[in-house]
Amino acid sequence: WFSGALPAGVVALLDLAFVPVLGARMVAMLMIRPKPQNLMFIALLTLFWTSNLLVHLDWIGWSATEAQGMRGGYGKADILQGCTLTVEKGQIAVIVGPNGAGKSTAMKAIFGMLSLREGSVRLDGQDISALNPQDRVKAGMGFVPQVANVFPTMTVEENLEMGAYIRDDDFRATLDQVYHLFPAVADKRRQNAGELSGGQRQQVAVGRALMTQPKLLMLDEPTAGVSPIVMDELFDRIIEIARTGISILMVEQNARQALEIADVGYVLVQGANRYTGSGAELMADPEVRRTFLGG
Repeated sequence: WFSGALPAGVVALLDLAFVPVLGARMVAMLMIRPKPQNLMFIALLTLFWTSNLLVHLDWIGWSATEAQGMRGGYGKADILQGCTLTVEKGQIAVIVGPNGAGKSTAMKAIFGMLSLREGSVRLDGQDISALNPQDRVKAGMGFVPQVANVFPTMTVEENLEMGAYIRDDDFRATLDQVYHLFPAVADKRRQNAGELSGGQRQQVAVGRALMTQPKLLMLDEPTAGVSPIVMDELFDRIIEIARTGISILMVEQNARQALEIADVGYVLVQGANRYTGSGAELMADPEVRRTFLGG
């Protein structure tokens, strides 16, 4: 009854803590009164508590994405040097670092756009390292590239419908959700995407990725070239998306602003992890601030 008032992870831990107490109580009851009705009561109570625990463990026991020890790049050159990234369900993870650090390369490797010589990528516990990008979309990945991320001669609505190409169900409810998330896009649904502002095109691109109903949404420089006001609006929408349980993995040039909304941040240098922590921890680290956040 209290699960709606507490984070799911806290409820799961409370469930786990109660298991020894419940077990001891059951044993004592059977020893004192080994009656059929007691056995039935214990069976029902066990079934209820186990189902409750499994529901909440869904939030703490699995990572949406685990990319371990990634090593690879373009041609014979390894850009990634053992990079590891993990994003839990509903988290916002941000990758920052200097130019040439391998940030976008790491995201493309997770999406299957380049082959890894070492390492693996798992989604909800399943190894998807051998899947191509299209099959990774079907498995639950959405990817929004930095540029050329809309079909300019197609209308906004046609762009969004293209995102549902892998679905064989009625996607109108998802379309309505995208329009609710991005009302400016909804107002221009009959207009060609190429006629929109940069911020609006970015909203269309994110919306099209959401039409696939992803478990993980990857955004490569989502605020590149937009005004500070539009950047703040995009970050607000990203927070809303994460609250629905979708995991977010984002490469962002506006590192300070991105870390402010990040549950976890990764600082990459020369294709390897240099610093890892919550957004607040990284922003409080003097070395991270001096080297990567401009002081």
